[in-house]
Amino acid sequence: MTFSLAIVGRPNVGKSTLFNRLVGRRLALVDDQPGVTRDLREGEGKLGDLRFTVIDTAGLEEATDDSLQGRMRRLTERAVDMADVCLFMIDARVGVTPTDEIFAEILRKRSKHVILAANKAEGAAADAGVLEAYGLGLGEPLRLSAEHGEGMPELYSVLMPLSDAFAERAAEEAPETEVELSEEDGDDIDTALPEITDKKPLQIAVVGRPNAGKSTLINKILGEERLLTGPEAGITRDAISVRLDWDGTPMRIFDTAGMRKRAKIQEKLEKLSVSDGLRAVKFAEVVVVLLDAAIPFEQQDLRIADLAEREGRAVVVAVNKWDVEEHKQEKLRDLKEAFDRLLPQLRGAPLVTVSAKTGRGLDRLNAAILKAWEVWNRRVSTGQLNRWLEGMVSSHPPPAPQGKRIKLRYMTQAKTRPPGFVVMCSHPDKMPDSYTRYLVNGLREAFDMPGTPIRLYMRGQGDRNPYKGRREKNAGALKKHLGKRKG
Repeated sequence: MTFSLAIVGRPNVGKSTLFNRLVGRRLALVDDQPGVTRDLREGEGKLGDLRFTVIDTAGLEEATDDSLQGRMRRLTERAVDMADVCLFMIDARVGVTPTDEIFAEILRKRSKHVILAANKAEGAAADAGVLEAYGLGLGEPLRLSAEHGEGMPELYSVLMPLSDAFAERAAEEAPETEVELSEEDGDDIDTALPEITDKKPLQIAVVGRPNAGKSTLINKILGEERLLTGPEAGITRDAISVRLDWDGTPMRIFDTAGMRKRAKIQEKLEKLSVSDGLRAVKFAEVVVVLLDAAIPFEQQDLRIADLAEREGRAVVVAVNKWDVEEHKQEKLRDLKEAFDRLLPQLRGAPLVTVSAKTGRGLDRLNAAILKAWEVWNRRVSTGQLNRWLEGMVSSHPPPAPQGKRIKLRYMTQAKTRPPGFVVMCSHPDKMPDSYTRYLVNGLREAFDMPGTPIRLYMRGQGDRNPYKGRREKNAGALKKHLGKRKG
Protein backbone atom coordinates (compact mmCIF):
# COMPACT_ATOMS: atom_id res chain seq x y z
CA MET A 1 0.00 0.00 0.00
CA THR A 2 1.82 3.08 -1.23
CA PHE A 3 -0.80 5.74 -0.39
CA SER A 4 -4.26 6.27 1.11
CA LEU A 5 -7.28 7.64 -0.77
CA ALA A 6 -10.22 9.15 1.18
CA ILE A 7 -13.56 9.41 -0.64
CA VAL A 8 -15.45 12.46 0.66
CA GLY A 9 -18.56 14.40 -0.28
CA ARG A 10 -22.17 15.14 0.67
CA PRO A 11 -24.43 12.28 1.79
CA ASN A 12 -25.81 10.04 -0.98
CA VAL A 13 -23.43 11.05 -3.79
CA GLY A 14 -22.21 7.44 -4.21
CA LYS A 15 -19.09 7.27 -2.01
CA SER A 16 -19.76 3.78 -0.64
CA THR A 17 -20.64 2.47 -4.12
CA LEU A 18 -17.24 3.64 -5.42
CA PHE A 19 -15.54 2.25 -2.30
CA ASN A 20 -17.06 -1.20 -2.95
CA ARG A 21 -15.99 -1.06 -6.60
CA LEU A 22 -12.38 -0.17 -5.71
CA VAL A 23 -12.01 -2.89 -3.04
CA GLY A 24 -13.84 -5.42 -5.24
CA ARG A 25 -16.27 -6.46 -2.48
CA ARG A 26 -19.45 -5.17 -0.86
CA LEU A 27 -17.81 -4.08 2.39
CA ALA A 28 -19.79 -0.83 2.79
CA LEU A 29 -23.57 -0.68 3.15
CA VAL A 30 -25.25 1.00 0.20
CA ASP A 31 -28.80 2.37 0.16
CA ASP A 32 -30.79 5.12 -1.54
CA GLN A 33 -31.34 6.97 1.72
CA PRO A 34 -28.61 9.45 2.78
CA GLY A 35 -26.45 9.04 5.89
CA VAL A 36 -26.04 5.23 5.85
CA THR A 37 -22.25 5.47 6.44
CA ARG A 38 -21.49 6.85 9.90
CA ASP A 39 -17.91 5.77 10.58
CA LEU A 40 -14.67 5.49 8.64
CA ARG A 41 -14.22 2.24 6.73
CA GLU A 42 -10.97 1.09 5.19
CA GLY A 43 -10.19 -1.44 2.49
CA GLU A 44 -7.42 -2.52 0.14
CA GLY A 45 -8.12 -0.69 -3.11
CA LYS A 46 -7.13 -2.09 -6.52
CA LEU A 47 -7.18 -0.21 -9.80
CA GLY A 48 -5.18 -1.86 -12.57
CA ASP A 49 -1.72 -2.43 -11.10
CA LEU A 50 -2.20 0.22 -8.39
CA ARG A 51 -2.58 -0.94 -4.77
CA PHE A 52 -3.64 1.58 -2.12
CA THR A 53 -5.70 2.02 1.06
CA VAL A 54 -9.16 3.41 0.31
CA ILE A 55 -11.24 5.09 3.06
CA ASP A 56 -15.02 5.45 2.90
CA THR A 57 -16.23 8.40 5.01
CA ALA A 58 -19.50 9.69 6.40
CA GLY A 59 -21.29 12.28 4.25
CA LEU A 60 -20.08 15.82 4.95
CA GLU A 61 -22.84 17.88 6.57
CA GLU A 62 -22.81 21.45 7.85
CA ALA A 63 -23.41 20.47 11.50
CA THR A 64 -20.49 21.49 13.73
CA ASP A 65 -22.01 20.83 17.19
CA ASP A 66 -21.80 17.62 19.29
CA SER A 67 -24.76 16.01 17.54
CA LEU A 68 -24.25 12.71 15.71
CA GLN A 69 -23.91 14.58 12.41
CA GLY A 70 -21.35 16.95 13.96
CA ARG A 71 -19.24 14.05 15.29
CA MET A 72 -19.48 12.29 11.90
CA ARG A 73 -18.25 15.47 10.19
CA ARG A 74 -15.27 15.76 12.57
CA LEU A 75 -14.36 12.12 11.86
CA THR A 76 -14.51 12.77 8.11
CA GLU A 77 -12.35 15.88 8.46
CA ARG A 78 -9.84 13.78 10.38
CA ALA A 79 -9.80 11.28 7.51
CA VAL A 80 -9.06 14.19 5.15
CA ASP A 81 -6.11 15.23 7.32
CA MET A 82 -4.72 11.67 7.44
CA ALA A 83 -5.22 10.66 3.79
CA ASP A 84 -2.58 11.26 1.14
CA VAL A 85 -5.19 11.93 -1.57
CA CYS A 86 -8.84 13.07 -1.32
CA LEU A 87 -11.42 12.15 -3.95
CA PHE A 88 -14.17 14.79 -3.64
CA MET A 89 -17.42 13.48 -5.12
CA ILE A 90 -20.43 15.48 -6.25
CA ASP A 91 -23.70 14.25 -7.78
CA ALA A 92 -23.57 15.29 -11.46
CA ARG A 93 -27.34 14.89 -11.85
CA VAL A 94 -28.08 17.25 -8.94
CA GLY A 95 -25.30 19.68 -9.83
CA VAL A 96 -23.16 21.78 -7.49
CA THR A 97 -24.98 22.70 -4.25
CA PRO A 98 -24.03 25.41 -1.71
CA THR A 99 -22.85 22.60 0.61
CA ASP A 100 -20.49 21.32 -2.11
CA GLU A 101 -19.00 24.82 -2.42
CA ILE A 102 -18.40 25.04 1.35
CA PHE A 103 -16.62 21.69 1.45
CA ALA A 104 -14.59 22.42 -1.68
CA GLU A 105 -13.21 25.44 0.19
CA ILE A 106 -12.37 23.27 3.22
CA LEU A 107 -10.58 20.70 1.04
CA ARG A 108 -8.52 23.36 -0.72
CA LYS A 109 -7.12 24.38 2.68
CA ARG A 110 -6.76 20.95 4.32
CA SER A 111 -5.67 18.51 1.61
CA LYS A 112 -2.56 18.58 -0.59
CA HIS A 113 -4.00 16.40 -3.34
CA VAL A 114 -7.70 16.74 -4.24
CA ILE A 115 -9.31 14.92 -7.18
CA LEU A 116 -12.75 16.21 -8.18
CA ALA A 117 -15.16 13.52 -9.41
CA ALA A 118 -18.64 14.05 -10.83
CA ASN A 119 -20.47 10.79 -10.06
CA LYS A 120 -23.66 9.45 -11.69
CA ALA A 121 -22.33 11.06 -14.89
CA GLU A 122 -23.68 8.49 -17.33
CA GLY A 123 -25.94 9.98 -19.99
CA ALA A 124 -26.67 13.50 -21.20
CA ALA A 125 -28.66 14.38 -18.03
CA ALA A 126 -25.34 14.85 -16.17
CA ASP A 127 -23.69 17.25 -18.63
CA ALA A 128 -24.91 20.41 -16.91
CA GLY A 129 -23.67 19.21 -13.48
CA VAL A 130 -20.24 18.32 -14.89
CA LEU A 131 -19.88 21.82 -16.36
CA GLU A 132 -20.93 23.39 -13.04
CA ALA A 133 -18.18 21.41 -11.27
CA TYR A 134 -15.49 23.47 -13.04
CA GLY A 135 -16.65 26.43 -10.89
CA LEU A 136 -15.41 24.72 -7.67
CA GLY A 137 -11.81 25.61 -8.56
CA LEU A 138 -10.48 22.07 -8.08
CA GLY A 139 -9.48 21.46 -11.69
CA GLU A 140 -11.12 19.35 -14.35
CA PRO A 141 -13.77 16.99 -12.94
CA LEU A 142 -13.59 13.27 -13.70
CA ARG A 143 -16.82 11.84 -15.13
CA LEU A 144 -17.57 8.70 -13.12
CA SER A 145 -20.32 6.19 -12.71
CA ALA A 146 -19.46 4.22 -9.59
CA GLU A 147 -22.47 1.95 -10.11
CA HIS A 148 -21.62 1.02 -13.73
CA GLY A 149 -17.81 1.27 -13.52
CA GLU A 150 -17.46 4.11 -16.02
CA GLY A 151 -14.49 6.50 -15.74
CA MET A 152 -12.14 4.04 -13.98
CA PRO A 153 -9.37 4.37 -16.65
CA GLU A 154 -9.44 8.17 -16.20
CA LEU A 155 -9.19 7.78 -12.40
CA TYR A 156 -6.23 5.40 -12.92
CA SER A 157 -4.40 7.93 -15.12
CA VAL A 158 -4.77 10.62 -12.41
CA LEU A 159 -3.69 8.33 -9.55
CA MET A 160 -0.69 6.75 -11.33
CA PRO A 161 1.75 9.72 -11.06
CA LEU A 162 0.68 10.31 -7.44
CA SER A 163 1.29 6.62 -6.67
CA ASP A 164 4.84 6.83 -8.07
CA ALA A 165 5.60 9.86 -5.87
CA PHE A 166 4.25 8.14 -2.75
CA ALA A 167 6.15 4.93 -3.57
CA GLU A 168 9.38 6.96 -3.60
CA ARG A 169 8.41 8.51 -0.26
CA ALA A 170 7.72 5.07 1.25
CA ALA A 171 11.14 3.84 0.06
CA GLU A 172 12.82 6.87 1.64
CA GLU A 173 10.96 6.46 4.94
CA ALA A 174 11.57 2.72 5.28
CA PRO A 175 14.25 2.13 7.92
CA GLU A 176 17.46 0.37 6.98
CA THR A 177 17.51 -2.99 8.77
CA GLU A 178 19.63 -6.15 8.65
CA VAL A 179 22.65 -4.10 7.50
CA GLU A 180 25.36 -6.51 6.33
CA LEU A 181 28.97 -5.99 7.41
CA SER A 182 32.10 -7.06 5.61
CA GLU A 183 34.91 -8.54 7.69
CA GLU A 184 36.71 -5.17 7.52
CA ASP A 185 33.59 -3.45 8.93
CA GLY A 186 33.43 -5.98 11.73
CA ASP A 187 36.99 -5.13 12.76
CA ASP A 188 36.28 -1.39 12.76
CA ILE A 189 34.78 -0.96 16.20
CA ASP A 190 35.09 2.82 16.04
CA THR A 191 32.69 3.09 13.09
CA ALA A 192 30.36 6.03 13.77
CA LEU A 193 26.63 5.51 14.30
CA PRO A 194 24.33 6.39 11.40
CA GLU A 195 23.49 10.09 11.46
CA ILE A 196 19.96 11.13 12.47
CA THR A 197 18.91 14.01 10.20
CA ASP A 198 15.73 15.80 9.12
CA LYS A 199 15.74 13.68 5.96
CA LYS A 200 16.38 10.45 7.89
CA PRO A 201 14.75 10.99 11.31
CA LEU A 202 14.71 8.37 14.05
CA GLN A 203 11.50 6.37 13.49
CA ILE A 204 9.50 5.31 16.55
CA ALA A 205 6.24 3.33 16.81
CA VAL A 206 4.16 3.63 19.98
CA VAL A 207 2.14 0.42 20.40
CA GLY A 208 -0.01 -1.09 23.12
CA ARG A 209 -3.52 -2.13 24.11
CA PRO A 210 -6.49 0.25 23.62
CA ASN A 211 -6.71 3.12 26.12
CA ALA A 212 -3.13 2.77 27.35
CA GLY A 213 -2.60 6.47 26.56
CA LYS A 214 -0.61 6.34 23.31
CA SER A 215 -2.17 9.42 21.65
CA THR A 216 -2.04 11.38 24.94
CA LEU A 217 1.66 10.56 25.31
CA ILE A 218 2.47 11.77 21.79
CA ASN A 219 0.42 14.95 22.29
CA LYS A 220 2.43 15.67 25.46
CA ILE A 221 5.74 15.11 23.60
CA LEU A 222 4.54 17.43 20.80
CA GLY A 223 3.27 20.03 23.24
CA GLU A 224 -0.06 20.36 21.41
CA GLU A 225 -3.34 18.47 20.98
CA ARG A 226 -2.52 17.10 17.53
CA LEU A 227 -4.12 13.64 17.97
CA LEU A 228 -7.71 12.88 19.00
CA THR A 229 -7.95 11.55 22.57
CA GLY A 230 -10.69 10.70 25.04
CA PRO A 231 -11.79 8.27 27.75
CA GLU A 232 -13.26 5.81 25.22
CA ALA A 233 -11.02 2.93 24.19
CA GLY A 234 -10.21 2.60 20.49
CA ILE A 235 -10.45 6.22 19.30
CA THR A 236 -7.35 5.92 17.11
CA ARG A 237 -8.20 3.86 14.04
CA ASP A 238 -5.16 4.42 11.82
CA ALA A 239 -1.41 4.56 12.20
CA ILE A 240 -0.71 8.30 12.16
CA SER A 241 2.84 9.63 11.87
CA VAL A 242 3.97 13.01 13.21
CA ARG A 243 7.33 14.74 12.73
CA LEU A 244 9.02 16.57 15.58
CA ASP A 245 12.34 17.63 17.02
CA TRP A 246 12.50 16.06 20.48
CA ASP A 247 15.30 17.61 22.55
CA GLY A 248 17.39 18.22 19.44
CA THR A 249 16.81 14.81 17.78
CA PRO A 250 14.67 14.72 14.58
CA MET A 251 12.06 11.98 15.00
CA ARG A 252 9.00 10.54 13.28
CA ILE A 253 6.57 8.97 15.75
CA PHE A 254 3.80 6.59 14.65
CA ASP A 255 0.68 6.56 16.82
CA THR A 256 -1.05 3.22 16.26
CA ALA A 257 -4.49 1.77 16.93
CA GLY A 258 -4.76 -0.24 20.15
CA MET A 259 -4.16 -3.96 19.58
CA ARG A 260 -6.69 -6.23 21.25
CA LYS A 261 -6.86 -10.01 21.52
CA ARG A 262 -7.71 -11.62 18.20
CA ALA A 263 -10.97 -13.09 19.53
CA LYS A 264 -12.21 -9.60 20.46
CA ILE A 265 -11.45 -8.02 17.08
CA GLN A 266 -14.88 -8.25 15.47
CA GLU A 267 -15.24 -5.25 13.17
CA LYS A 268 -13.56 -5.30 9.79
CA LEU A 269 -12.33 -1.75 10.40
CA GLU A 270 -10.61 -2.72 13.64
CA LYS A 271 -8.90 -5.64 11.89
CA LEU A 272 -7.54 -3.18 9.35
CA SER A 273 -6.47 -0.83 12.15
CA VAL A 274 -4.50 -3.59 13.89
CA SER A 275 -2.81 -4.63 10.64
CA ASP A 276 -1.91 -0.95 10.14
CA GLY A 277 -0.29 -0.98 13.60
CA LEU A 278 1.74 -4.03 12.61
CA ARG A 279 2.91 -2.17 9.50
CA ALA A 280 3.98 0.75 11.73
CA VAL A 281 6.18 -1.66 13.74
CA LYS A 282 7.89 -2.68 10.50
CA PHE A 283 8.50 0.98 9.59
CA ALA A 284 10.01 1.78 13.01
CA GLU A 285 13.55 1.51 14.31
CA VAL A 286 12.55 1.73 17.99
CA VAL A 287 9.22 0.35 19.28
CA VAL A 288 7.82 1.82 22.51
CA VAL A 289 5.48 -0.72 24.13
CA LEU A 290 3.15 1.36 26.30
CA LEU A 291 1.59 -0.42 29.32
CA ASP A 292 -1.13 0.70 31.69
CA ALA A 293 0.30 0.76 35.24
CA ALA A 294 -3.00 -0.57 36.63
CA ILE A 295 -2.98 -3.72 34.43
CA PRO A 296 0.55 -4.26 33.06
CA PHE A 297 1.88 -7.30 31.22
CA GLU A 298 -1.41 -8.78 30.11
CA GLN A 299 -1.24 -11.48 27.45
CA GLN A 300 -1.69 -8.97 24.63
CA ASP A 301 1.14 -6.74 25.94
CA LEU A 302 3.48 -9.74 25.85
CA ARG A 303 2.44 -10.60 22.29
CA ILE A 304 3.04 -7.03 21.11
CA ALA A 305 6.52 -6.93 22.71
CA ASP A 306 7.34 -10.35 21.24
CA LEU A 307 6.19 -9.18 17.79
CA ALA A 308 8.58 -6.19 17.95
CA GLU A 309 11.44 -8.51 18.98
CA ARG A 310 10.69 -10.97 16.15
CA GLU A 311 10.67 -8.09 13.67
CA GLY A 312 14.16 -7.24 14.95
CA ARG A 313 13.36 -3.77 16.32
CA ALA A 314 14.85 -2.09 19.38
CA VAL A 315 12.29 -2.17 22.22
CA VAL A 316 11.58 0.25 25.08
CA VAL A 317 8.86 -0.60 27.62
CA ALA A 318 7.06 2.44 29.06
CA VAL A 319 4.58 2.16 31.96
CA ASN A 320 1.97 4.93 31.73
CA LYS A 321 -0.41 6.47 34.31
CA TRP A 322 2.37 6.38 36.93
CA ASP A 323 1.01 9.58 38.50
CA VAL A 324 -2.01 7.72 39.98
CA GLU A 325 0.06 4.83 41.33
CA GLU A 326 0.22 4.89 45.17
CA HIS A 327 2.88 2.29 46.08
CA LYS A 328 5.47 3.24 43.47
CA GLN A 329 8.57 1.43 44.83
CA GLU A 330 6.79 -1.89 45.38
CA LYS A 331 5.07 -1.63 42.01
CA LEU A 332 8.33 -0.90 40.20
CA ARG A 333 10.03 -3.87 41.84
CA ASP A 334 7.15 -6.17 40.82
CA LEU A 335 7.20 -4.80 37.27
CA LYS A 336 10.92 -5.48 36.81
CA GLU A 337 10.56 -9.00 38.20
CA ALA A 338 7.59 -9.73 35.90
CA PHE A 339 9.41 -8.26 32.90
CA ASP A 340 12.49 -10.49 33.34
CA ARG A 341 10.30 -13.56 33.91
CA LEU A 342 7.75 -13.04 31.11
CA LEU A 343 10.00 -11.54 28.40
CA PRO A 344 13.40 -13.25 28.74
CA GLN A 345 14.10 -12.58 25.03
CA LEU A 346 14.18 -8.84 25.86
CA ARG A 347 16.21 -9.12 29.06
CA GLY A 348 17.68 -5.77 30.02
CA ALA A 349 15.45 -3.67 27.75
CA PRO A 350 14.75 -0.20 29.22
CA LEU A 351 11.71 -0.06 31.53
CA VAL A 352 10.59 3.55 32.02
CA THR A 353 7.71 4.93 34.12
CA VAL A 354 5.90 7.92 32.63
CA SER A 355 2.75 9.99 32.99
CA ALA A 356 1.34 11.08 29.64
CA LYS A 357 -1.08 13.34 31.49
CA THR A 358 1.49 15.35 33.48
CA GLY A 359 4.57 14.81 31.30
CA ARG A 360 6.70 13.33 34.08
CA GLY A 361 9.33 10.83 32.93
CA LEU A 362 9.43 12.02 29.30
CA ASP A 363 13.12 13.00 29.61
CA ARG A 364 13.92 9.46 30.79
CA LEU A 365 11.87 8.01 27.92
CA ASN A 366 13.81 10.10 25.40
CA ALA A 367 17.14 8.94 26.85
CA ALA A 368 15.98 5.30 26.84
CA ILE A 369 14.91 5.52 23.16
CA LEU A 370 18.28 6.96 22.09
CA LYS A 371 20.17 4.35 24.15
CA ALA A 372 18.11 1.49 22.66
CA TRP A 373 18.75 2.83 19.13
CA GLU A 374 22.49 3.08 19.84
CA VAL A 375 22.63 -0.53 21.08
CA TRP A 376 20.59 -1.64 18.03
CA ASN A 377 23.39 -0.21 15.83
CA ARG A 378 26.28 -1.61 17.91
CA ARG A 379 29.33 -3.23 16.29
CA VAL A 380 31.87 -5.49 17.99
CA SER A 381 35.31 -6.23 16.52
CA THR A 382 36.15 -9.78 15.42
CA GLY A 383 39.15 -9.93 17.75
CA GLN A 384 37.06 -9.07 20.80
CA LEU A 385 34.40 -11.59 19.82
CA ASN A 386 36.85 -14.47 19.48
CA ARG A 387 38.59 -13.71 22.78
CA TRP A 388 35.15 -13.63 24.42
CA LEU A 389 34.10 -16.89 22.70
CA GLU A 390 37.25 -18.64 23.98
CA GLY A 391 36.38 -17.67 27.55
CA MET A 392 32.73 -18.75 27.19
CA VAL A 393 33.73 -22.17 25.77
CA SER A 394 36.37 -22.79 28.46
CA SER A 395 33.93 -22.02 31.29
CA HIS A 396 31.05 -23.98 29.73
CA PRO A 397 31.99 -26.26 26.78
CA PRO A 398 29.29 -27.14 24.24
CA PRO A 399 27.67 -30.59 24.56
CA ALA A 400 28.77 -33.73 22.70
CA PRO A 401 25.62 -35.24 21.12
CA GLN A 402 26.12 -38.94 20.23
CA GLY A 403 29.70 -38.61 21.45
CA LYS A 404 30.60 -35.99 18.82
CA ARG A 405 32.08 -32.89 20.40
CA ILE A 406 30.87 -29.62 18.81
CA LYS A 407 33.87 -27.36 18.19
CA LEU A 408 33.35 -23.59 18.02
CA ARG A 409 36.15 -22.38 15.74
CA TYR A 410 35.54 -18.74 14.83
CA MET A 411 33.05 -15.88 15.37
CA THR A 412 32.34 -12.58 13.61
CA GLN A 413 29.60 -9.95 13.43
CA ALA A 414 27.76 -10.18 10.10
CA LYS A 415 25.00 -7.59 10.57
CA THR A 416 23.73 -4.63 12.56
CA ARG A 417 20.18 -3.24 13.09
CA PRO A 418 19.76 -5.63 14.97
CA PRO A 419 23.19 -7.11 15.80
CA GLY A 420 23.72 -10.46 14.04
CA PHE A 421 26.64 -12.83 14.66
CA VAL A 422 27.93 -15.93 12.87
CA VAL A 423 29.74 -18.77 14.68
CA MET A 424 31.67 -21.24 12.50
CA CYS A 425 31.46 -24.65 14.13
CA SER A 426 31.29 -28.38 13.55
CA HIS A 427 27.84 -30.04 13.53
CA PRO A 428 25.79 -26.78 13.64
CA ASP A 429 22.56 -28.75 13.22
CA LYS A 430 23.22 -30.54 16.52
CA MET A 431 23.73 -27.32 18.56
CA PRO A 432 20.97 -27.22 21.25
CA ASP A 433 18.89 -24.04 21.73
CA SER A 434 19.97 -23.86 25.38
CA TYR A 435 23.63 -23.33 24.39
CA THR A 436 22.66 -20.68 21.82
CA ARG A 437 20.74 -18.85 24.57
CA TYR A 438 23.79 -19.13 26.83
CA LEU A 439 25.90 -17.38 24.15
CA VAL A 440 23.26 -14.69 23.46
CA ASN A 441 22.94 -13.84 27.16
CA GLY A 442 26.75 -13.71 27.40
CA LEU A 443 26.90 -11.29 24.45
CA ARG A 444 24.36 -9.01 26.16
CA GLU A 445 26.41 -8.84 29.37
CA ALA A 446 29.92 -8.70 27.88
CA PHE A 447 29.25 -6.05 25.23
CA ASP A 448 26.52 -4.00 26.94
CA MET A 449 23.66 -4.90 24.60
CA PRO A 450 20.65 -5.00 26.94
CA GLY A 451 17.19 -5.59 25.49
CA THR A 452 18.02 -5.43 21.79
CA PRO A 453 17.20 -8.48 19.62
CA ILE A 454 20.36 -10.48 18.92
CA ARG A 455 20.57 -12.90 16.00
CA LEU A 456 23.09 -15.77 16.36
CA TYR A 457 23.67 -18.09 13.39
CA MET A 458 25.59 -21.38 13.60
CA ARG A 459 27.37 -22.26 10.37
CA GLY A 460 29.39 -25.37 9.55
CA GLN A 461 32.80 -25.20 7.90
CA GLY A 462 31.58 -27.83 5.45
CA ASP A 463 29.15 -25.27 3.99
CA ARG A 464 32.09 -23.84 2.03
CA ASN A 465 33.17 -27.20 0.48
CA PRO A 466 31.57 -27.51 -2.98
CA TYR A 467 32.59 -31.21 -3.21
CA LYS A 468 30.99 -32.23 0.09
CA GLY A 469 28.79 -35.28 -0.45
CA ARG A 470 29.93 -35.86 -4.05
CA ARG A 471 31.32 -39.37 -4.69
CA GLU A 472 34.35 -39.63 -6.95
CA LYS A 473 33.35 -41.12 -10.31
CA ASN A 474 34.24 -44.86 -10.61
CA ALA A 475 36.08 -44.70 -7.28
CA GLY A 476 34.99 -48.27 -6.35
CA ALA A 477 36.44 -49.81 -9.53
CA LEU A 478 39.74 -47.98 -8.97
CA LYS A 479 40.09 -49.36 -5.41
CA LYS A 480 39.34 -52.89 -6.70
CA HIS A 481 42.01 -52.57 -9.40
CA LEU A 482 44.60 -51.28 -6.91
CA GLY A 483 43.74 -54.18 -4.58
CA LYS A 484 44.39 -56.72 -7.34
CA ARG A 485 47.81 -55.19 -8.15
CA LYS A 486 48.84 -55.39 -4.47
CA GLY A 487 47.80 -59.03 -4.39
